[in-house]
Amino acid sequence: MNAIVRVLGDQTLEEAFPEVDPGLVPFGERVLLQIKTPPTKTKSGLFLTENTRQTDADTCQVAKVIALGKGAFKHRTSGQSWWEGEWFDVGAFVRVPRYLGDRWEVKHTDDVKVVFAIMKDLEVLGRVDDPLTMRSFI
Repeated sequence: MNAIVRVLGDQTLEEAFPEVDPGLVPFGERVLLQIKTPPTKTKSGLFLTENTRQTDADTCQVAKVIALGKGAFKHRTSGQSWWEGEWFDVGAFVRVPRYLGDRWEVKHTDDVKVVFAIMKDLEVLGRVDDPLTMRSFI
């Protein structure tokens, strides 16, 4: 099966993860994440349709770790740290499942809404070195 890579544009980290207050602090083993915001225009300056932006958002689940609950990376009953340590820290970029976690939007500008998610530490799939290289596939 051949996949076509959709290169939507060059984003900066500030555009992909704008500074927005999520309005929430995680409890227990929960992790607060900011999902990557899809670009609004192409490299050449053409504005992308809402449908194209939504497809990018749906297929490229990369997030920035905003906060960790006090029980993250700890044994659930004893409270001792995991033998393998923390998998990631605040500020790291991670890959998350498409349909897990409690998600909500916070308006950033008239045409940009920032999506946040809160999920268990065990639900995060892995660490990403460069979130801007993660592209959508159709």
